[in-house]
Amino acid sequence: MFEYEYPRPAASVDLIVPRQIDGRLHLLLIQRKHDPCALQWALPGGFMEIDETLEAAAARELAEETGLVAREIKQMKIFSRVDRDPRGRVITTAFEVDTDPHQQPVAADDAKDVRWVELSSATGLAFDHDEIVATWQAQR
Repeated sequence: MFEYEYPRPAASVDLIVPRQIDGRLHLLLIQRKHDPCALQWALPGGFMEIDETLEAAAARELAEETGLVAREIKQMKIFSRVDRDPRGRVITTAFEVDTDPHQQPVAADDAKDVRWVELSSATGLAFDHDEIVATWQAQR
């Protein structure tokens, strides 16, 4: 087996899942069950597996953490700040994900809780997720 002599970063996905509720824009957030950032609110997401595309990882992570099925997945931006994840070098691709408006999320896998949060209150998030949300807002 070939061993690569240089360190390799991990790849992850982070998901912006917007929904209009009572005429106001909300984002889907999960409460992290495990460290790092246990009990903090974050965007749904996680690590890409070795045998999947980023889009497949986005759909899988959404389903695993919230039970929602992605109808459309649109790549937004790559975030690669060196210190963005305390576990090590992680490069994430952010996606905007459309879901069925009649489907309700349920916390599962490594999400302790899940809820729709009004966009203006979606702050103080884990990792660099505030930056991801701000970038998404600026692109709208």
